[in-house]
Amino acid sequence: MSLRLKLLRKQKAWSLEALAERTGLTKSYLSKVERGLSTPSIAVAIKVARALGVDVEELFSDEPSAEAIIVTRASERTPLGEEARATVQGIASGASAKRMLPFVLYPPPEFVPSAFKEHEGEELLFVHKGTIEMAFPHETVELRTGDSLYFNALIPHMIRSIGKVQAQVLIVVSHEDE
Repeated sequence: MSLRLKLLRKQKAWSLEALAERTGLTKSYLSKVERGLSTPSIAVAIKVARALGVDVEELFSDEPSAEAIIVTRASERTPLGEEARATVQGIASGASAKRMLPFVLYPPPEFVPSAFKEHEGEELLFVHKGTIEMAFPHETVELRTGDSLYFNALIPHMIRSIGKVQAQVLIVVSHEDE
């Protein structure tokens, strides 16, 4: 249960103290359980499972939960449609309660008028293929295959593919559910 408990707690972005408050158990006791130094009773396991919103069996499972490890093969990407003439494909679509939104973008060859986007969170781009231009209000950045860009997504931004090869960009957007 030790590694499993820690993984489930971390997935919720809870500290040991937060879990202790939700279960009525002490932080030091929960730490011992996570490190395998103490084995909880069934009653304690039920308390912990309820606080985490999982079945008790999941706390004791040797198998990672169906959502702990998500593999998305290139042929299994989820089409998310087109946004401003750019093709978008979802990655890890089977995972729920994600704090990151990963997708592959095939940007259009021209900036779309009035296409500056801004949103909560942070954004990471990795150019997998081709060359792109990222435009911000006061600067434009050119990125080639293998380059990456990390920025606060509240800064208005837009993207286009430049050159003869259609760019393929991995984008990961962070978002915290309130």
